[in-house]
Amino acid sequence: MKLSTKYFKADMLAGMVVFLVALPLCLGIAVASGAPPFAGIISGIVGGIAVGYLSNSNVSVSGPAAGLIAIILVAVTEMGYQTFLCSVVIAGAIQLALGLAKAGGISSYFPTSVIEGMLVAIGIIIIKKEIPHAIGYDLEHEGDFYSYQLIEADKGFFTELIHAFNFAHTGAIIIAAVSIAIIIAFNKVPALKKLKAVPGALVAVLAGILLNELFAATNPTLEIKNEHLVVLPIATSFNEFTSQFTAPSLQGFLNVKAWTVGVTIAIVASIETLLCLEAGDKMDPLKRFSSANKELTAQGIGNIMSGFLGGIPMTSVIVRTSANINAGAKTKLAAIAHGVFLLVAILAIPGLLNKIPMASLAAILIMIGLKLASVKTFKHMWHNGAQQFVPFIVTVIAVVFTDLLKGVGIGLVVSIYFILKGNMKLAYFFRKEKHHTGETIHIELAQEVSFLNKAAIKQTLAHLPQNCTVIINAANTVYIDYDVLEMIKDFMNFGSKDKNISVVLKEFKEEYKMQDYANNHVTN
Repeated sequence: MKLSTKYFKADMLAGMVVFLVALPLCLGIAVASGAPPFAGIISGIVGGIAVGYLSNSNVSVSGPAAGLIAIILVAVTEMGYQTFLCSVVIAGAIQLALGLAKAGGISSYFPTSVIEGMLVAIGIIIIKKEIPHAIGYDLEHEGDFYSYQLIEADKGFFTELIHAFNFAHTGAIIIAAVSIAIIIAFNKVPALKKLKAVPGALVAVLAGILLNELFAATNPTLEIKNEHLVVLPIATSFNEFTSQFTAPSLQGFLNVKAWTVGVTIAIVASIETLLCLEAGDKMDPLKRFSSANKELTAQGIGNIMSGFLGGIPMTSVIVRTSANINAGAKTKLAAIAHGVFLLVAILAIPGLLNKIPMASLAAILIMIGLKLASVKTFKHMWHNGAQQFVPFIVTVIAVVFTDLLKGVGIGLVVSIYFILKGNMKLAYFFRKEKHHTGETIHIELAQEVSFLNKAAIKQTLAHLPQNCTVIINAANTVYIDYDVLEMIKDFMNFGSKDKNISVVLKEFKEEYKMQDYANNHVTN
């Protein structure tokens, strides 16, 4: 597949920003999953280079996902890591099959209100989870730099944040504040906005490193210690580097549990990927559409590769995708570049990267979260009416207080309710005419009348006045559900007689056989 170099500089800079965001996420998610830290790096590299190249998306970025942490942790604990890697390969093979079978179209059925709600909720989660890092309270959260799960068993929504401030570190707060100020300045100050060759996030990270070195030299009480810095494995030789790769156990492919876990990962990873793909297209400033089938195929190949190399499973990830778009990415070259930067970093400069304060990276993510959960989005959805706003706000609350998949599921249920409610109202068009002989009521059926419309039509017929004439017109109708036809027939033969209602049927298809039930009523 040919890569475009039209936006080479913008894509390279965006790739650098995503690399800075992805590095701690790769390490943190791997540790939280019970996997070796290097396994997260492998997943990030494969997700960037291989999936980035094969994907049809111009802005989506793949890598290890927090939404899979619980599944991975249980599987690794029960089966061992080498057998678990078989599950990763199996999951990839299933995703590849789904992509080739063109099953990715399901993503088109996610309503805009639910996608917008998911994005806002993730923005809130990012802000909430990164505040402890921004103030230097990282030790308890080690390996959990970003998670969809907000509520811990023993702490409430705000209690955890308040608890974190009891352990705040002045040096970390200064670095986070300076980093945020730098990013805002690069977004707001005209002179700095013109420096497109230098991303604000990169300047913020460099400022964080320099400030911490300054603290170490002049005021050690402000210095951020190792447990609050990026932790990247350092290999001292080629053999030590290659020893970090782990191959799956071939016997593991005969393990039923490995297949069960593989199917589970494939389902969860595919849903998260499709959600992210849809959200990424919605955020894409150039408004391009991505192929969900090609994305599933790319993810499948990526997970197969990751499993054989010893990496954890991956999905398309909204945090990295958001960072990519906000950093100015225009093509898939940015995602590939971030994977290349990850590879070069672990080979060439692991020591320098281990000097990056988590507070600086937290500042970058907090700014991303603020963009996702902007007040403008709430106002926009509110002005769209209850049918859009209610599913949106329900999705936001549900994702924040449960997790991504459950929250989106709840949002979909609410959205479907409004769709069904609206569909019932659109089953027909209703109007009255008054004549000297009595009232004439016209019911013009819509193009498609399903069983979902049965209740609304039944209610209308039940409330018709006595001694009236009702004209039911199916001239514009392509399909009428069997249940609706039966209900109309019953009304013609029984319900209309009680009120002396004359029923006139117009333009009903012959195959509906309405004439057989019309009795003395007029048809067509």
